[in-house]
Amino acid sequence: MPDFGEGLRKVFLAGVGALATTAEKGQELVNKLVERGELTVDQGKKLNSELAHKAGTAKDSIKEQAQAATQTVRDAAAGLKAQATADAADDAE
Repeated sequence: MPDFGEGLRKVFLAGVGALATTAEKGQELVNKLVERGELTVDQGKKLNSELAHKAGTAKDSIKEQAQAATQTVRDAAAGLKAQATADAADDAE
């Protein structure tokens, strides 16, 4: 039987990687705008700080959702296993 928890872990890690990449690209964009003079250094720092905070919040939310989904899958798998064991016992009688 496939390990659904491992699959969910991989999906979670992919999501974290995507968030990290998005945060990096956002910071690069802010730095370019500062270099061009379209943003002040202070505005750039504030925007970078906001981006980092939002990325951290999103990461925490994804982590919580992944943990809840993993537990749901584990509970469902335990239920299926219990049902299969009960069915096997009924068939043996």
